[in-house]
Amino acid sequence: MKQLLLDIQPASPPTLENFVAGRNSEVLHSLQHVLAGGSAVHAVYLWGDSGSGKSHLLQACASRALALGLHLVCADDVHRLDEAAQIRLFDQYNQQRENGGLLIACGTAAPTQMGLRDDLATRLAWGLVYQLQPLSDAEKALALKSHAQARGMRLPDEVVDYCLRHLRRDLPTLMATLDALDEWSLTEQKPVTVPLLRKLLQFPLNV
Repeated sequence: MKQLLLDIQPASPPTLENFVAGRNSEVLHSLQHVLAGGSAVHAVYLWGDSGSGKSHLLQACASRALALGLHLVCADDVHRLDEAAQIRLFDQYNQQRENGGLLIACGTAAPTQMGLRDDLATRLAWGLVYQLQPLSDAEKALALKSHAQARGMRLPDEVVDYCLRHLRRDLPTLMATLDALDEWSLTEQKPVTVPLLRKLLQFPLNV
């Protein structure tokens, strides 16, 4: 019996193109615009709940900036920064502003709502600030169906429903599960069904 090992089946690298925007289309457009040099903005701050896509966008922006030769500073989980790290980020913000660079930071709340140093919170609030909205179940289902269609995979609605009810609900995990299920169905020469998914995951049949 093969096992589904998501930790050795990494998802596709995060890019702006494979980010499922949902209600965050304005955020995605703004990031593309800033990275393309179409804005004088020197800082972008993204906040939202876990799983809303902050880290995906941060990594995607870092990759895009590297490819374009842009000077970008990224800071994830700024709500976790201690005093010294906050001072360093404050200095980096000022350097980026003076040198025409860009800083993109992420946290779980608005800049002034996380107990950061006042000077840092103020600087982060000066740039573009966006709250990321998590995908709804309907948007996740659409994303999964689009992903399956791109792979040439027939994906029944009941399999999508099962994934959303019983698996981790972050999109990278759901996508990786679909990829593994597609490979398993081809190996077994069986159609994609809920029982096949259960077998792959080694869930009890009564789950």
